[in-house]
Amino acid sequence: MLPRLLLLICAPLCEPAELFLIASPSHPTEGSPVTLTCKMPFLQSSDAQFQFCFFRDTRALGPGWSSSPKLQIAAMWKEDTGSYWCEAQTMASKVLRSRRSQINVHRVPVADVSLETQPPGGQVMEGDRLVLICSVAMGTGDITFLWYKGAVGLNLQSKTQRSLTAEYEIPSVRESDAEQYYCVAENGYGPSPSGLVSITVRIPVSRPILMLRAPRAQAAVEDVLELHCEALRGSPPILYWFYHEDITLGSRSAPSGGGASFNLSLTEEHSGNYSCEANNGLGAQRSEAVTLNFTGRRSARDPLRSLPSPLPQEFTYLNSPTPGQLQPIYENVNVVSGDEVYSLAYYNQPEQESVAAETLGTHMEDKVSLDIYSRLRKANITDVDYEDAM
Repeated sequence: MLPRLLLLICAPLCEPAELFLIASPSHPTEGSPVTLTCKMPFLQSSDAQFQFCFFRDTRALGPGWSSSPKLQIAAMWKEDTGSYWCEAQTMASKVLRSRRSQINVHRVPVADVSLETQPPGGQVMEGDRLVLICSVAMGTGDITFLWYKGAVGLNLQSKTQRSLTAEYEIPSVRESDAEQYYCVAENGYGPSPSGLVSITVRIPVSRPILMLRAPRAQAAVEDVLELHCEALRGSPPILYWFYHEDITLGSRSAPSGGGASFNLSLTEEHSGNYSCEANNGLGAQRSEAVTLNFTGRRSARDPLRSLPSPLPQEFTYLNSPTPGQLQPIYENVNVVSGDEVYSLAYYNQPEQESVAAETLGTHMEDKVSLDIYSRLRKANITDVDYEDAM
C-alpha cells in the first residue's frame, strides 16, 4: 500500500509544469525551412496523452492541434517574422503554454544582376521573338525586376515576383529595337543594375535595283559599262553578284552596306539582259533585268568623249521594282538620274560664230567646238550669258 500511496502523492508534484519552444535554425534566412519543437521536460516519446498546437502572434499554425510535438515550415519569409509559442493539452484538458520566442527572418539583398538574351548573342532576325532574361545570383523575398532601353534608360516593364529570374519579351522584333538594354533588380536594399547588352537586328536584303551607266547615249564596243547594284534595305555586309544572260560576270562586296559597282569593257557579245543579286546571308534577292543594245565601235572623233568636266559624261539606264520608275529598257535616249538639266555649247563654222544651248537628248548634228567651250569655261559664262553677249 505504501508505494501506491507515494505515487498518488507524487503524481501532481512530478507533472511537467513548463514547455519550451525550440526553433531550428533560430535565425533563418528567407526561403529556408524551419522546424519548431514543443519540448516538455520529462516527456517520453511513448507518452501519447498530449496534443500540441503552434502559434505565431495570435494565429495558429499548421493543422492546429496534433499529437506531434514538431511542426515543419517549408520556407520562411520576411513577413513570417514574429513571436512564436506552443501549447500542450493533457487528456484532462489541462493546457500548458510555452514562453514566447521571437523569430526574425533575414532577407538577403540582391547581388550580381545579369541580363541575357534569347536567342543568345544579342543577334535576332527582324520579325523574330526576343526575350531579355534578368537574373540575380543571390537575393531573397519579393524581387522587383525592371527593364530599360538605351543608355538614357527608357523603362519598358517591371515585374515583382519571388524568383531569381524574370523575363521581358518582344514578340516581333523591328529595326527600331536595335539598341542597348539593361535591367535592374531590387528587394528593399536599393536597386542593383546589370551591364549593358547590345541587340543587333539582322534585316534580310530587299530586291536590289540595277543601274547601267554608260559614257554615251548609245553605248559602243570598247566603252566601259558600269553596273551598279544596290539593295535599299539589308544588314551589312552585302555581297553582290552581276550577271549577263545568267552568266556570272563577277562579284563585289559592300562591307558597310549600300551598293557596289562592277565595270565591264563592252564587246560585240555584250548586248542583252543584265541583272544582279544581293545576299547578306539571310536570303538572296535578284533584280529585274535591264536590256542593253549598242552599236559597233565608237568613233575616234566622238565629241562627248572629249568634252571635259563638268559636262555629264555618263548616261544611266536603270530598273526598279517600284511602279513609276524607268522601265528596264536601254534605248538611244539620254536618261539622266535626278531632275538636273544640262546644256552644251555648239559652234557653227560658216560666216560668224553662234552659240546655242541644247539639252542632253537632242539630236546632235553640229560639231562641238572645244575651243569656244574652253573660252566659255574660263570666262565662267553660261549659255544664256553668252547669247546676250553676242
